Amino acid sequence: MNVKDPALAEVGRSATERLNRNCFCITLDRAALQSALDHEAGDAGFYEAFNNSRPHLFSNVPVFLSKSVIEEMRGIVDAIEAATKLPAYRDAVLSWASEIARQDFGPSGALMGYDFHLGEDGPKLIEVNTNAGGAFLNALLAKAQTACCGEVEQGLIGARDDDFETSVVAMFKSEWRRQRGAGAPRRIAIIDDQPEEQYLYPEFILARQLLLKHGIDAEIGDASELHYEGGRLRLAGQEIDLVYNRLVDFALDRPEHAVLRAAYRDGAVVVTPNPHNHALFAAKRNLTLLSDPAALEAFDFSADMRLRLAGVPQTVLVTPDNADTLWQSRKDMFFKPLSGHGSKAVYRGDKVTKGVWTEIARGGFVAQAFAAPGQRMIEIDGAPALRKMDVRLYTYDGLLLLAAARLYQGQTTNFRTPGGGFAPVLVI
Repeated sequence: MNVKDPALAEVGRSATERLNRNCFCITLDRAALQSALDHEAGDAGFYEAFNNSRPHLFSNVPVFLSKSVIEEMRGIVDAIEAATKLPAYRDAVLSWASEIARQDFGPSGALMGYDFHLGEDGPKLIEVNTNAGGAFLNALLAKAQTACCGEVEQGLIGARDDDFETSVVAMFKSEWRRQRGAGAPRRIAIIDDQPEEQYLYPEFILARQLLLKHGIDAEIGDASELHYEGGRLRLAGQEIDLVYNRLVDFALDRPEHAVLRAAYRDGAVVVTPNPHNHALFAAKRNLTLLSDPAALEAFDFSADMRLRLAGVPQTVLVTPDNADTLWQSRKDMFFKPLSGHGSKAVYRGDKVTKGVWTEIARGGFVAQAFAAPGQRMIEIDGAPALRKMDVRLYTYDGLLLLAAARLYQGQTTNFRTPGGGFAPVLVI
């Protein structure tokens, strides 16, 4: 399909809207998914162990998108990636970053996540994530699908490719070379706070096993268990060359992260994603510039970049000066904390109480124009049921590694919805 042809693009969008509305087929082969997950984890009871406590992690149905919509999303990603290379824009976003985030050691950030809502007027970028979760799970989910019709079979061809695994290994090696110049990491630590307690802990295991399979030692560890002495970072006595960072303390400010902060500051270990990556790409305040046509022109963004960035909903910093105005127009906005993550402390404007507004008005929030999520009809107990959906593009250095969707019910994305969870994206 020539996605630049408006007529053909509209045909594609109409087809996917029809499928998302009317296709109730269960395409997920759970037995195949269980077998794949157990095999990749090297544990016959792996799937059963986590599925019992995470019954809504995987949806039974796919999400259908047209090639033109995928290309629009990739165009927005390309524009943001290009923006981070413009000196004036870099200076602006680093001006409000923490001191540690201003130092650039070279890595571009492993497994970025660009989250989109899909409305009638095209995809809208909701946020950017530097520690985007779910990629390792979604790569296997996409392969555990069965075709219910010719259109689904067509979409599965692209979803089942084997590029993800090799791309991930190449990504970590590239991150190493960006800082060290040559060679490859011998040992990688996958680091989070209390990793075994994290909802997506299963994918930490998948990431570790993938690296081991390709000859790279890998361990999962708690940030508080790291030790730094003599210019060497260690976990359980083993020297660590690269940290795959899953912490949501993006500036490594918390006391329990002081060891990792010191090792990173000294350049003693490669950390990806790192504070610099977050400051350039994922800080929510950055969206106030990316959605401001006047700012984009002042920063010398090209006409093409400005056109692509029309897909970023208008976002403004909440201040005492504009708080009253924003209160009056709150029903058309979402309010997000500057330091937040994972939809925590995110408020839909039409649900905000006076008490909550008092907190928001103090500052530390951005107001983002409401962009309605896409919709997917599913079947629950034999009856049609509507679910909201968003789409995440997992990327590295601007290259698309994987696309996946999340189906949910409620104000914000969650994994508590019957029939919801991660869903593969089938491009039609």
